[in-house]
Amino acid sequence: MARKLRRARRLVVDSDNVYMWSVRHRHTRDGSGTRECRTTLSLWREGTQRRLAVVFREGPGRAVSGGYFEAGAVVAGGAWLNLHEPGVARRFLDEATARGLLPETQRTVETDGWPLFDAVAGNAPAAPA
Repeated sequence: MARKLRRARRLVVDSDNVYMWSVRHRHTRDGSGTRECRTTLSLWREGTQRRLAVVFREGPGRAVSGGYFEAGAVVAGGAWLNLHEPGVARRFLDEATARGLLPETQRTVETDGWPLFDAVAGNAPAAPA
């Protein structure tokens, strides 16, 4: 199942705008042994290599999947979103487009996902107990 969750999926906006998206989760350690847990939603126009990486890192009051929540979950302020759901990916794409975050020339642009989360999560269900 995990392999299927990581695959790139198509998101058809309209006949002229087809995007691809995927979700990844990583754990890394820096030289001091500090562990970083992050979940990344990647969005790119089909047929291009220009990718927006929307990165969610754990922090005070903010959690990402990695043992406590289902794969793809990002949680903050009582709101919960699953990045593996096409409707959620579409809302992030729409918000990133509205903010002009999609890369025009650079191959990869990385952005903090939490400001987008705050805008997208307005209609989200409450976090599971």
